Amino acid sequence: QVQLVESGGGLVQAGGSLRLSCAASGRTFGNKNMGWFRQAPGKEREFVAAIFWDGVATYYADSVKGRFTISRDNAKNTVFLQMNSLKPEDTAAYYCVPLAGWPKTPTGYWGQGTQVTVSS
Repeated sequence: QVQLVESGGGLVQAGGSLRLSCAASGRTFGNKNMGWFRQAPGKEREFVAAIFWDGVATYYADSVKGRFTISRDNAKNTVFLQMNSLKPEDTAAYYCVPLAGWPKTPTGYWGQGTQVTVSS
């Protein structure tokens, strides 16, 4: 079982950047594909980005492609989401999760999330 703690969210102006981190516990982190999802108020949770267990492959939602970059450091059991050129529509709670299926099927192991608010 993997336990996840997201951090790095905050309030930023449109056009700004944030770097989210997801620290995972558990010895099996390094062999799991990981994803970032987000949920805005009143909306369903949506896929943002995914990374293969060894980092060789990534996949992005069209809405964030070219602006967000997912990466991981298996030695530190951490997944990152670098978010640049942020837009107000990126405002949401962001969650990392191990994937059950590549690239968009999450397992049920959600962290508590980290809030990102982008002001216009």
